[in-house]
Amino acid sequence: MYLNTFSISARCTVTNMLGVAVSTAVPGVGGICPFVHPGVGAVSTQAWVNPYLGIDAMKLLSEGKSAEETLKTLIDSDPGRAVRQLGIVDSTGQSAAWTGDQCVEWAGHRTAPDVSIQGNMLVGSDTVVAMFDAFAATAGDPLHERLVKVLEAGQAAGGDKRGKQSAALVVFDKESYPYIDLRVDEHFDPVGELRRVYEIAKQQYLPFIEGMPTRENPLGALGEDVTEMLLRSPADRPGGSLSPSLD
Repeated sequence: MYLNTFSISARCTVTNMLGVAVSTAVPGVGGICPFVHPGVGAVSTQAWVNPYLGIDAMKLLSEGKSAEETLKTLIDSDPGRAVRQLGIVDSTGQSAAWTGDQCVEWAGHRTAPDVSIQGNMLVGSDTVVAMFDAFAATAGDPLHERLVKVLEAGQAAGGDKRGKQSAALVVFDKESYPYIDLRVDEHFDPVGELRRVYEIAKQQYLPFIEGMPTRENPLGALGEDVTEMLLRSPADRPGGSLSPSLD
């Protein structure tokens, strides 16, 4: 499957959270492009997508290889490297990216410490430039917020030249389960819909996830206010997830 995609892989220098945000004009992007593991790294694999590049990247990074070493190992051993695109950020914030010379234009990437941004079959280079600038401009925001803003900047700058269909956001903190994992799989405005769902998740899901059991505290620490909120129907919670607006 060719995923004409724009994505960001990133790390937060304050919390060490790792995450990926991605959008494309094919359904189900969240299931085959982003790969993230706490304390290991964040990877987006796309173009003529090979999910095993993400799977194998996690293994190599967990063995202590840097983003650059991991990328070299993966690309050197991949006979389809000319049609692959890959963005990697490791647990120390080193980044590396690859855009094969047969990826559909426009295709390219930009990297810096803690971030790799990549896209293919885009309207133009403005998408990647806008995403890169948005990441720099949002320093100090939580990683999940930065990733959504970066996707929004990419979409506003043109995005996938075929149109829009799916988007995903996945961030890991310290636990082996995701801190947040949201997907929009078939929508006329997937990045906009991801923002809507994310705003509800900030009010209803994140307070719950922050009180969930951890390795260090198997009982968790849910406050009474969160418990009371979750016992209400979705429409009666903050954000009113079944309401027509967020007001």
